[in-house]
Amino acid sequence: MEIKEAQAKVDHWIQTLGVRYFNELTNMAVLMEEVGELARIIARRYGEQSEKESDKDKDLGDEMADILFVLCCLANQTGIDLDTALVKNLEKKTHRDATRHHENPKLKS
Repeated sequence: MEIKEAQAKVDHWIQTLGVRYFNELTNMAVLMEEVGELARIIARRYGEQSEKESDKDKDLGDEMADILFVLCCLANQTGIDLDTALVKNLEKKTHRDATRHHENPKLKS
């Protein structure tokens, strides 16, 4: 599925099941909450902290999808086409960082 299609599916879900979009500030807070949930699981599952029993069955893909859902909401609300934005962002990174990472001695091992 292209991101444009994902944005349309999220919009359809909001219009039919979600009643309406939360306002942008609420969705920004929800986005941060979802990112925090993902960060907690990754920190405990792959980091040095022990994993909480309540997090052991958490699906990382589902947590990432929660983030993508809210990001699509924000993009829809603010008129952003994420397909176009991502293409432009990759072009920017490619131009700016064409050799930077290859020249970074910290990445060579």
